[in-house]
Amino acid sequence: MSDGLRHRQRGPARAVTVVVIGAGQAGLAMSHYLGRRGIDHVLLERGEVAHSWRHERWDSLRLLTPNWQCRLPGLRYAGPDADGFMTMPEVVAFLRAYARRLSAPVQTGTTVLSVRPADDGYRVITDRGDWRCRAAVIASGAFNLPQLPALAAELPPAIASVTARDYRNPGQLEDGGVLVVGASATGLQLADEIHHSGRPVTLAVGEHVRLPRHYRGRDIQWWMEAAGILDQRFDEVDDIDRARRVPSPQLAGSAAPSTLDLNALTDRGVRLVGRLAGLRDGRLQFSGSLPARCAAADLKLGRLLDAIDGWARDSGLDHEVGPPERLPPTRVPDSPRLGLDLASGEIRTVVWATGFRPDYSWLQVPVLDRKGQLRHHGGVVDAPGLYVLGLPFMRRRKSSFIHGVDDDARELGAHLAVYLDKRNRAPTSLSGSRRA
Repeated sequence: MSDGLRHRQRGPARAVTVVVIGAGQAGLAMSHYLGRRGIDHVLLERGEVAHSWRHERWDSLRLLTPNWQCRLPGLRYAGPDADGFMTMPEVVAFLRAYARRLSAPVQTGTTVLSVRPADDGYRVITDRGDWRCRAAVIASGAFNLPQLPALAAELPPAIASVTARDYRNPGQLEDGGVLVVGASATGLQLADEIHHSGRPVTLAVGEHVRLPRHYRGRDIQWWMEAAGILDQRFDEVDDIDRARRVPSPQLAGSAAPSTLDLNALTDRGVRLVGRLAGLRDGRLQFSGSLPARCAAADLKLGRLLDAIDGWARDSGLDHEVGPPERLPPTRVPDSPRLGLDLASGEIRTVVWATGFRPDYSWLQVPVLDRKGQLRHHGGVVDAPGLYVLGLPFMRRRKSSFIHGVDDDARELGAHLAVYLDKRNRAPTSLSGSRRA
């Protein structure tokens, strides 16, 4: 059956100037700026507002950023605990309140099945009908699908396998030892929580970014923001592709904030091994690079703290904050374990904290590279009238944080408005139809 016949059978498509796919913080921020410019639009959301925050996070998770940093265009946190860290229900409530405040045109319970080029823009096909639009904004997030190594599919049937997206709490895990793979923010927090449940935990450590929760008497996020580090732009970085692959920092929000790093986990009894490198004959193989990875993270942390100290000195803040300090080096075993026999029963569950990737399976526009990533320049996708929001280091280092979408949405909203204006002023064909 031809595409044209399928479309006729589905009925006429509704027309709108801009379709925004996703109603999380990025989609809502874009709605704010489109609304201010009088650009008619609709937000299509597969579930409800803040769906992924509600359904795809573990029970005890809190934001890594303090509450004072929770802000969206036209709304800031105004509660009694500015230095605290929101729980997931609080994040959901914050975003839903923002959507109500905007009167955002959200169509919930709507799954986008495909986006494809059409005359004068794009056709967006959903399970609740089709839309025609002149421009589209992908705000569906960067963390849709767990990114697993190929060997995950080769685990013996007796070993349970759980992704960070499916993990909720230790009670869902088998009794016995747990291997957590990945030592960024998620991996550290899961290893800590699972260990507290009484299960022996082994943590496989690859590349990571070490940060203290507090430095010189202030939250590390205060320093990162005040010193302009979070505002570093994508076009100011020598290798933006590399910068976008940097793991999330080893930070945790909690009721009693403290530094959670590899030393803290070692003190609590978590065993460290190197990066998971292979699986052969039922035996997991770990890289011998653990000391080098930890030394590299310590070195980068030292450089960051040096930069913060320099900024504090140059800004005249030295007398207002505590003295410079340094964390002790990361401690690693003298002889890190290089293998683990899964038949021994030592490990009953593997928890994959190996990151996520976007899901663009519905995007039928030729804008993906050979790795399946969007080709874009600071959120302007390599196709006319197509934009993306909310990806790591998309326009700034803070792009993937709640407080980071404001600047990005404002700038991309302005770019989109210029694009639409140019289209409005474009010459028409002899027949009077607008050229795409």
